[in-house]
Amino acid sequence: MIADVKVKASAGMTKALESFKYDLGKVRTGRASLILLEDIRVDYYGTPTPINQVAALAVPEPRLITIQPWEKTLIGEIERAILKADLGLNPTSDGQLIRLVFPPLTEERRKEMVKQVKRMGEDAKIVVRNVRREANDALKKLEKGKEISEDDLKRGEKEIQDMTDDYVARVDQVIVEKEKDLMEV
Repeated sequence: MIADVKVKASAGMTKALESFKYDLGKVRTGRASLILLEDIRVDYYGTPTPINQVAALAVPEPRLITIQPWEKTLIGEIERAILKADLGLNPTSDGQLIRLVFPPLTEERRKEMVKQVKRMGEDAKIVVRNVRREANDALKKLEKGKEISEDDLKRGEKEIQDMTDDYVARVDQVIVEKEKDLMEV
């Protein structure tokens, strides 16, 4: 029974960490990343369609994304969708290909981004700690129902705490890596 609680807690903490990493992909650094375009929807014959389903996306250079629509008539719609998404990028087009050039970030903007990343990291740690609390509550419920002993409860709580510490350390490591990436000129 303790193993079930640990498995559930581990799954919840892993999900929190993966969600945090995914969200960090959307934080714009000085480098081009296709994750930034993932949530953009293009009006394709009246239907909001993900941009990657109406065009080929590529990152030929570290500061450039190219978008080649399957249909040339979609160029205007794709440009409008990108501008509407408010990514801070201006699409340029030559009638065949849309280019998104990532300007270098200013020092002030980099520091703002680092603060944002740290806030996101704190939110991820809160989720991990909430999973810990739920797991501990489940263990206490088992002990109260006489399904496990008090010693098993203490051992389970310690294992859950160790797992929590591990996931918090992983979140911190991801924050450090992203901060290094952001501050790199």
